[in-house]
Amino acid sequence: MDPFERAQWWRHAPSLERVVRDLLAFELAQARPGRVLPLQPWPAELDLVADLGADSLDLMGAGTALGDLLGFGRSGMMDALLGRPLLAGWVEAARTSLAGHDAELVFRTSGSSGAPKRCTHSLASLWREVDALARLVPGRRRMLSAVPAHHIYGFLFTVLLPQAGREALPVLDLRAQSPASLAAWLEPGDLVVAHPDFWAQVAALGPEFPPDVTGVTSTAPCPDAVAQALAGGGLRLLQVYGSSETAGVGWRDAAAEPYRLFPYWRRTDIDNTLERDGAGGVERQALQDRLVWSGPDRFVPNGRIDSAVQVGGTNVFPVYVAEVLAMHPGVAECVVRPMRPDEGTRLKAFVVPKAGAHDATALRVTLSSWIGERLAPAECPAAYSFGSALPRQPSGKLTDWIIDAWD
Repeated sequence: MDPFERAQWWRHAPSLERVVRDLLAFELAQARPGRVLPLQPWPAELDLVADLGADSLDLMGAGTALGDLLGFGRSGMMDALLGRPLLAGWVEAARTSLAGHDAELVFRTSGSSGAPKRCTHSLASLWREVDALARLVPGRRRMLSAVPAHHIYGFLFTVLLPQAGREALPVLDLRAQSPASLAAWLEPGDLVVAHPDFWAQVAALGPEFPPDVTGVTSTAPCPDAVAQALAGGGLRLLQVYGSSETAGVGWRDAAAEPYRLFPYWRRTDIDNTLERDGAGGVERQALQDRLVWSGPDRFVPNGRIDSAVQVGGTNVFPVYVAEVLAMHPGVAECVVRPMRPDEGTRLKAFVVPKAGAHDATALRVTLSSWIGERLAPAECPAAYSFGSALPRQPSGKLTDWIIDAWD
C-alpha cells in the first residue's frame, strides 16, 4: 500500500465504518445498561433514533465520544454530526473530520475511580508499533477479530495492521460467534485477535488448529495453562503487553517466558517508567503495572498499581463497583473482589444487609437487577454472599471468602 494511502487509514471504508459502529454500540450500551442492540454489522441506512431508540442525550454522549476519539473539535464537525440520525451520516462526518486532521487519536479507558480517562496517541507512533507487529506476524491473509475496533488494541490490530501491506486484508468479526465455532472459520494464514477470556473458552474445547494460524491476546494476562493448551493444538499465540496509555510495550509467544520490549521503548532509572523518542523529543510514560526485569529488554508484569482487574477483556474496578453497590437501600456494607480461579472469572460481592433485610434470596435478586441498571455487564458481580459482618482476618484486614459459604 502506498505510504500516503496507508497513513490515511480512514480512506479504507470498512475500517472507518467498523470504528464508528463499535464506538456507537459501546456508548449506547453504556448509556442504558440492559439495552439490546442488533447484531453487527449494521447497514449504512440504520437510523440511530428509529432503529436503536437513541434519544438526544444518547446521541450527544456518543457524539462526544466519537468526536474525542477522532478530533472533531479541530474540524468543527460536532454540530453537523448530531443532526445526522443515520449511521452513514456519522461515518461521513468522521471521514470529513479526519480529512482535516488525522495526526492524533484519543482513546478512552477507565481511571482508578472508574471515570473515563483520555489517552492521546499520535498516528505516527501507532504506525511505528504496527510496523513492529507486522514483522512478528508475517504472511497473514485474513484477520478474525473478537475485539472492538475503537479501543486501542482493536484499532492497532484490526484497523492499522490489516493496512500495513500492499493491499488491505479482510477483517471478519467473531463477536457474534461462539468460541466453539472458531475452528470452522479458520484457514492457513489467519490472524485471530482476541482477549484471554475468549482464548480460555477456545482452549477448553481442546482444538486442533490448521497450519500457519496465529492468535493474538492482550488486555489482560493470559494464563499459562491456556497458552500451553492452545500451543498444544498447533496455535502460535502472540501475547502483547500494553495499555490504553502506552499502546504496546512488549510481546512474547511462549507461556511463562519474559516479555520483550518493542524496539522503540527503553527502560529508565525510574521504577515502572519507560521512555521512547517522539516528535517532540524523549517521551516518558508511567506504567499501570509493576515490572520485574531479567535483562535490559526482558520483563514480567507483577501486579497492577491502580488495582484494576480484567473481566471479559474489560478493565473493571472492584472498589468502584462496591461504592455503587453500597448505594442500595438494603446494603449496610459490602466488598467486591474477583472470583478465585476455581470459582470463575467474574466479580463477586460480599454484602452485609441492613437491619430488617433478612431474606438473602430476595435481596440477591433485587441487587442483581438494581446493579444491572447502573453498571456495564463486566462490572456486575456474578455471585453474592451475605453475612452479619464483612470477612476479616484476626488482624482486622479484609480477607477473601468462598462463594455461598457465608449465606
